Amino acid sequence: MIHGLPPLHLALLCLAAFCGGTVDAIAGGGGLITVPALLAAGLSPHQALGTNKGQSSFGSFAAIFRYAREGLVDWKLASIAFPIGFLGSALGATLALHLKPGVLRPIVLVLLVVVGFVFASGRLRPKERIGPTPKLGFAVAAFALAIGLYDGFFGPGAGTFIIAGYAALLHFPLTRATANAKVLNFASNVAALLFFARGGMILWGLAIPMAGAQLLGGYCGAHLAIRRGDALIRGVAVAVVLALVLWVALDVPVRIAPGSGAQSTAGGHR
Repeated sequence: MIHGLPPLHLALLCLAAFCGGTVDAIAGGGGLITVPALLAAGLSPHQALGTNKGQSSFGSFAAIFRYAREGLVDWKLASIAFPIGFLGSALGATLALHLKPGVLRPIVLVLLVVVGFVFASGRLRPKERIGPTPKLGFAVAAFALAIGLYDGFFGPGAGTFIIAGYAALLHFPLTRATANAKVLNFASNVAALLFFARGGMILWGLAIPMAGAQLLGGYCGAHLAIRRGDALIRGVAVAVVLALVLWVALDVPVRIAPGSGAQSTAGGHR
């Protein structure tokens, strides 16, 4: 047994990690599966969020690898989004120590409803786009910083917001938008992982076996998105948004800033 958990419970956590990695690679929102599973296993909210980041980052990495093999990752875009998203997430996590992330809840609920409508209506359509311009690079940098701050400070729906943002801002097909969204999402996840690790909130005995399942799930999810295309991503994204609306509306307590000793709500999801 690991951390007092029977082998069957560990196996169920790994199954949740696989499912979470699969969903997250397609449309974001994998934390909706893994965080409740970790809480149900008896972890404190601090440990659940930290352990979730410790394992979910591996799923993001596997998804990037699979999308990159298909040539869907724009590395020039990644070179802008990754460092700025990392910085934004670190700043957002630090800000969460001093402010209540719950103040964003009404705004996020409205944004989630809008994003869900846009996905469901099929309004995100690719257009012909000439190569990157300095103005577009600045817009991407600003978007990466904003998403990083949001993910570090509050969190729910960050991965889905990135997909919608890239599709709208860069006119990418949803498959390419998802592929590039995982790079920014991975940057934010790594920053959060380091933040939680510094506070000793990651149970590596659970995170490591779950990470193996996340690697497989992230790869499989990306493979499904590549093979099934925009229709699958749109359908999963709508389902994720609906689940996130319920999650945020019900005020589920899932954000604990490491080292703060105080509980607030929301956040921690990809």
